[in-house]
Amino acid sequence: MKMVEKPEKWQVLTLTIFMFFNIALSAKTPLTKKTYIVQMDKSAKPESFSNHIDWYSSKVQSVLIKPENQEDGGEDQQRVIYTYQNAFHGVAARLSEQEAERLEEQDGVLAIFPETKYELHTTRSPLFLGLEPHVRASTTNVWSQRVTDHDVIVGVLDTGVWPESQSFNDTGMTPVPAHWKGACETGRGFTKSNCNKKIVGARIFYHGYEAATGKINEQTEFKSPRDQDGHGTHTAATVAGSPVRGANLLGYARGTARGMAPSARIAAYKVCWVGGCFSSDILSAVDRAVTDGVNVLSISLGGGVSSYYRDSLSVAAFGAMEMGIFVSCSAGNGGPDPVSLTNVSPWITTVGASTMDRDFPATVKLGNGRTITGVSLYRGRMKLSTNKQYPVVYLGSNSTSPNPSSLCLEGTLDRRVVAGKIVICDRGISPRVQKGEVVKEAGGVGMILANTAANGEELVADCHLVPAVAVGENEARGIKHYASTSPRATATLTFLGTRVGVRPSPVVAAFSSRGPNLVSLEILKPDMVAPGVNILAAWTGALGPSSLPADRRRVKFNILSGTSMSCPHVSGIAALLKARHPDWSPAAIKSALMTTAYVHDNTRKPLQDSSAASISTPYDHGAGHINPGRALDPGLIYDIEAQDYLEFLCTQRLTPTQLKVFTKYSNRSCKNNLASPGDLNYPALSVVFPDRTNVSVLTLHRTVTNVGPAVSNYHAIVSPFKGAYVKVEPRTLKFTKANQKLSYKIIFTTKSRQAVPEFGGLVWKDGVHRVRSPIVVVWLPPL
Repeated sequence: MKMVEKPEKWQVLTLTIFMFFNIALSAKTPLTKKTYIVQMDKSAKPESFSNHIDWYSSKVQSVLIKPENQEDGGEDQQRVIYTYQNAFHGVAARLSEQEAERLEEQDGVLAIFPETKYELHTTRSPLFLGLEPHVRASTTNVWSQRVTDHDVIVGVLDTGVWPESQSFNDTGMTPVPAHWKGACETGRGFTKSNCNKKIVGARIFYHGYEAATGKINEQTEFKSPRDQDGHGTHTAATVAGSPVRGANLLGYARGTARGMAPSARIAAYKVCWVGGCFSSDILSAVDRAVTDGVNVLSISLGGGVSSYYRDSLSVAAFGAMEMGIFVSCSAGNGGPDPVSLTNVSPWITTVGASTMDRDFPATVKLGNGRTITGVSLYRGRMKLSTNKQYPVVYLGSNSTSPNPSSLCLEGTLDRRVVAGKIVICDRGISPRVQKGEVVKEAGGVGMILANTAANGEELVADCHLVPAVAVGENEARGIKHYASTSPRATATLTFLGTRVGVRPSPVVAAFSSRGPNLVSLEILKPDMVAPGVNILAAWTGALGPSSLPADRRRVKFNILSGTSMSCPHVSGIAALLKARHPDWSPAAIKSALMTTAYVHDNTRKPLQDSSAASISTPYDHGAGHINPGRALDPGLIYDIEAQDYLEFLCTQRLTPTQLKVFTKYSNRSCKNNLASPGDLNYPALSVVFPDRTNVSVLTLHRTVTNVGPAVSNYHAIVSPFKGAYVKVEPRTLKFTKANQKLSYKIIFTTKSRQAVPEFGGLVWKDGVHRVRSPIVVVWLPPL
């Protein structure tokens, strides 16, 4: 198959920015009925209604269009599927497009969001992150267990939980804290006894899913908090799983598995089902979690990107933030393409994925004597002799089919061609393990999974059903050339187990979604990266490790990759920080994580991007890789209150009605405290020079709060830039008391306009602390 070369990364980025600022597209698809989320102005309720729920229902009823000969009642009484009263105010209702348009014109209606389908963004990490207590100094270790850890509750919005996992053992835990108001809902395969002092709550949300797809088949799917998919169990255990000695996946990654905050509690909110995750269900879960009393929300899923006021999860997360809840979301798995992020709101902590220093090496030994190293988690009944060579075949040359056999999609392999052979499959975008199943069904004895340009040198290990090894793009090219040019090409595969101490690490994962954030270029996203490649954590008992129906294996732990795995790492660290600093706001916790993140790997070189084996940028890794030990004592923090976020939104050219989506109450309004969106007190600095060539000076303002020693002096160090002069005023911050706030400004003066963004950093140092903010300087292309 002919390889089509992609445009250079920054050419794509420049074109995308130009299109974003010059093209507005809108499309309407009339549907008979679909779910709409209706946000209401709670303060506008007429006195004639005794409660808000009745008022909301009345509004919906007033716009319904009844077909001829339909009597009152019936379906119309079932139009409302959810009511929201905490992080969000309003309802989710089944409406026609015309009914939704009518409702949007009603007094008291702030916004209407069409139902959106979201997708899941699918051991050693505590040690890699410096969280393991030192054996001889466990009593003094800053992360050692404290009673206050038990007070923190993390709400996990996902596919549910498998409560029998040892990771949810509550031995030694204190009684559930009094502030918890949640519940343990029951259903098929899930009883009250499945909750304990670790899993303190479990709820399900499915009305939006059923309205869009039909009733859940309770014979084949658990209509209860029980996790049939495994994703939710894996993320929940990563957040706060109890320590389990001897955890492993079929012998791989053996060790003690534990969550980031092993003493924190878990509340499982099941919002994802076999057919997907729907925004009305997600919104209801966030709304319920706020009332239940969670301290942290971990949400490893995402949809598309839209304006802040049009994104229902963004609006709900704003409401949670107002109530002091830290919200962590996955960045998405759309990398390495630029502008592929989801969950970009500044009040959400957006997490990308990186590797650890652990690997699962496997080799491909070719008949020409060459040996190539890749990765694999294969351990099954099919065995390949290391002393024997097997015929190897690649079916991708000169393929013009829309479903080329080189991708090993179902129905593309001819048994007569591949039986008894090792098949080379291009990685593509379909599930990697599924390709191995296709090879096995066609009679193949093994598979070489070949990275393409989209994956670069990133290697993700999988628990295949057939002996299989994944190899990087460069090595794959050589293997395919050998198989295509040698009439008797042969190979064998060898699996070498677990290796630690891999260098360099961490490396930004190729699949991790990238910035910039085109909704607001002034807000750098992602915020940070965390371990998200080859993560071992608890697993469901309902599926094998490959998640394929044909996989009859059952394991207690599984190894997965994705920003879904990196998000709960940050959620767990946030829970630890909340336990140590209960007075810190969500923004303070995010600031501590961002300003202490590191941007060099274990070889002391800049973090690399595995998609191209090149240096990564803040559009790839945000502020850098999380460093929990330093985040505990960041020295300074950039704090942001709800009113500050509103002031930021006031710079986004929103109408008063659109702004009211976030204010919810009529007594909050813009005070015009920010001169520009770049003045939001964010821990990252992004300066955007407009296309007008006469604009040469831009100034950003920041305020830091001293959370270190009462008396301390910080000195500024800033990176040089090719296209701009940078000046910090003042260059020294002198603190005389704890929690004192001091402000500074950073002035950028253009030297020469650059065709691509420039990256650097500002560091405040006091001799002990290094408070680092990434800097991005962007010149917009001329209109």
